[in-house]
Amino acid sequence: MGRVEIAEDLAGRMLIAMPGMGDLRFQRSVILICAHSPEGAMGLIVNKPAAEMSFAGLLEQLGIGSTDRGRDIRVRFGGPVERGRGFVLHSDDWSGDETAMDVPGNLRLTATLDILRALAGGEGPAQALLALGYSGWGPGQLEDEILRNDWLICDAGAEILFSDMDSAKWAGALRRIGVDPVTLSGAAGRA
Repeated sequence: MGRVEIAEDLAGRMLIAMPGMGDLRFQRSVILICAHSPEGAMGLIVNKPAAEMSFAGLLEQLGIGSTDRGRDIRVRFGGPVERGRGFVLHSDDWSGDETAMDVPGNLRLTATLDILRALAGGEGPAQALLALGYSGWGPGQLEDEILRNDWLICDAGAEILFSDMDSAKWAGALRRIGVDPVTLSGAAGRA
């Protein structure tokens, strides 16, 4: 069987897990695709809190002091790959590190300590979320999963990405594309 290609670049778009998702790590997930190419894809789950990890606890582990102006951002499980590595998805109004990756939709992805120091000091980008780990797909894997009806695709929006209401993000993303979560079936079919 040949490799399937999706005609569009999905970077900057969100994946919404279908109810029949067999992989428990991704059930009811909303994933922002940060990079997508013929070599694969990389994204962050934006609606699953990291178990037993707070931003203050992470700063303490890293030896980064927080000020009374410091911000407290929620830590999320970004995916099963490199779970010990942190990624800050943020608005593009802050560019403290030239290694940050631009993500379509006026977003950036930074994986260096300088952004954590800025946030701990009450500075940094206006909007940010911290994800531990990421979701990754090899060549053609994401495209196959989309064709298998594992995922729906929608445009990203800051009101979903950066919301503190993680439990409402999945239904909110579905409504964004005109799907009522109550009527969505876990069974997929092909016409």
